Amino acid sequence: MSLSLEQDLILGADALGLALTHQQTCQLLAYIEMLQKWNQVYNLTAIKDPQQMLIQHVLDCLAVVSPLKEMVPNAQSLLDVGAGGGLPSVVLAIACPSMRVVAVDAVAKKAAFIQTVAHTLGLTHLQGLHARIETLSQPFDVVCSRAFASLADFVSGTRKSLAPNGYWMAMKGQVPEAEIAELPQDIAHISTQSLQVPGLDAQRCLVWMRLK
Repeated sequence: MSLSLEQDLILGADALGLALTHQQTCQLLAYIEMLQKWNQVYNLTAIKDPQQMLIQHVLDCLAVVSPLKEMVPNAQSLLDVGAGGGLPSVVLAIACPSMRVVAVDAVAKKAAFIQTVAHTLGLTHLQGLHARIETLSQPFDVVCSRAFASLADFVSGTRKSLAPNGYWMAMKGQVPEAEIAELPQDIAHISTQSLQVPGLDAQRCLVWMRLK
């Protein structure tokens, strides 16, 4: 992995207020390398260039770390729904080593990739799970998704997975005003936070919800 990519990662994380350890930097770079390699066979992402993977995937996911820690400072567990190639689950598992992260996807090869990443990078607190979200009932402090579904579908399909005082965290592009308006009556929209992703000229936001 190139030195410039490492420098861009460190600078990007610094711009987000994150002080990555040397181990975390190495793990994130190794993840990009694995994503690139597996992508040739399994089509995990439409993005092929490692520099763009860094910006549009890794830094995009790192941008939610500080908001997550502020909103749910004592979060012990997080469920990533429709995890795909491990975004944001792998990135969050690296950045938040004290939090148990489960990444669920209905596509077996994607769950297998995440499990391989966890094993290869020594992320014992990360698990890739091949399942449909409706079949899960274990409670999590945070249930998150990234470009997964409409907010109403997201919260409706994951109710059984949310701990009593847990939060839903949805990563979105533009503020989804219409989706927020269509949330079920018993779901409270807590806040929508604008995110600034280093090197990315596009809108990003984080929508927080919980049960009333």
